[in-house]
Amino acid sequence: MHMFNINKRGLTFTIITTLLTILILGILLLRNNVKVPCDNLQIKNGPNLSYKTIGIANHGEHVQILSHKDNWVRVVYNQNKIGWIPEWLLNNHNLKRANNLSEATIVLDPGHGGSDSGALSNNNKQEKAYTLKVAQKTANRLRNSGANVVMVRNSDKTVSLFKRPSFSTDNHANLFVSFHFDSSNDKNTASGFTSYYYHNGKSQKLATEINHNLNNLPLDNRGIMKGDFLVIRDVSVPSVLLEMGYINDDDDFKLIKNPNYQQRVSSDVTKGINQYINKNY
Repeated sequence: MHMFNINKRGLTFTIITTLLTILILGILLLRNNVKVPCDNLQIKNGPNLSYKTIGIANHGEHVQILSHKDNWVRVVYNQNKIGWIPEWLLNNHNLKRANNLSEATIVLDPGHGGSDSGALSNNNKQEKAYTLKVAQKTANRLRNSGANVVMVRNSDKTVSLFKRPSFSTDNHANLFVSFHFDSSNDKNTASGFTSYYYHNGKSQKLATEINHNLNNLPLDNRGIMKGDFLVIRDVSVPSVLLEMGYINDDDDFKLIKNPNYQQRVSSDVTKGINQYINKNY
């Protein structure tokens, strides 16, 4: 009888211990289970954007975090597959909505810079100089409207392409806008401006609002297109990339280098951003 009681107590202890272990594991699993905040999130086979894409996760799907390394997380997706996702893409989905410009933080990305000249005009002027001019003018207008503006670069310095998307998370930004100028394979064969987005939904709506306001420019509007550009693909907030003319078209370049054109672009982009925020998408 005494041995039976001991065995019974031992069995009870084992059951309780097992249940507690299961409960703790369940809590840990729930804590590490996160919802994907955007569509077409590329999953890599290593902790760097240069690694091969091995899968896609979409908005609302869940991934299980296994470990962290260099601002990346190793996750289980599609129930049993394993890959890597930038940690900054999982951290901004609870961002407080901005109801007006004075509540917004906006990241402006002047394309290229430093050792990366970008495209060249037909007289060898560098794209990087003009993306910075337009971004700075846009920053001034946004700040005058009360917005908090973060510049990826504010001088002629090199910023890694892979680092640019993380500016939005590091600064708790609401929007990300990247400025560029296009270039065709053969000079003087293409003209106009284009507004690119990658993620459907809010990014597409942001591109629509900005592009609509750019209709006032003295260049052909080539429309809104989906573009697989890293800086707007691997970012966790609504984002657009604007190609504001062809730098190797002589007529376009006359405008690109003109401060009045740069001011008009900055004005129209600011209006588009303001309309997007006011519509509370």
